[in-house]
Amino acid sequence: MATTKWKLDPAHSEIKFKAKHLMISHVTGEFTSFDSELETDGDNFETGKVTVTAKVDSIVTGADQRDTHLKSDDFFNSEQFPDVKFVGTGLKKKSEGEYTLTGNLTIRDITKPITLHVEAGGIITDPWGQVKAGFTVTGKVSRKEYGLKWNAVTETGGVVVGDEIKILAEVQYTRQ
Repeated sequence: MATTKWKLDPAHSEIKFKAKHLMISHVTGEFTSFDSELETDGDNFETGKVTVTAKVDSIVTGADQRDTHLKSDDFFNSEQFPDVKFVGTGLKKKSEGEYTLTGNLTIRDITKPITLHVEAGGIITDPWGQVKAGFTVTGKVSRKEYGLKWNAVTETGGVVVGDEIKILAEVQYTRQ
């Protein structure tokens, strides 16, 4: 079967993350600059090869001081490690429209395997004749496993930033 290339549609895609703050609520952030490459056999996404690269300097959380701190060596160290990268190693169908995506996530200089949940939104031809495919991707990682270890203890003994980081990506691709 012929290889199909898919180009990410950045105007209709987003990569967000959530971290527990003071152990009572979540703070949401996002990468505003990212790219992805996807190749499939025809329209069979189970055979797909996907890579995603996000620019650390594009982190936005709604607070400039927090964004600067996240880009510092306490967290991502954007100067030395400008990208966060995911390379998929397999996609397995769980049920109609539900998949498990395995791959390797690299943050700083640390690469670890992760498993993500994928909901396939479907394939459709838009009003301009372009074939589009949409996906919702969710998962979670331990930030400490990737060297993002900064924290502080509150007066009550809690921590400022939780270890578990939730990932939520909405991605749309255009068939080339």
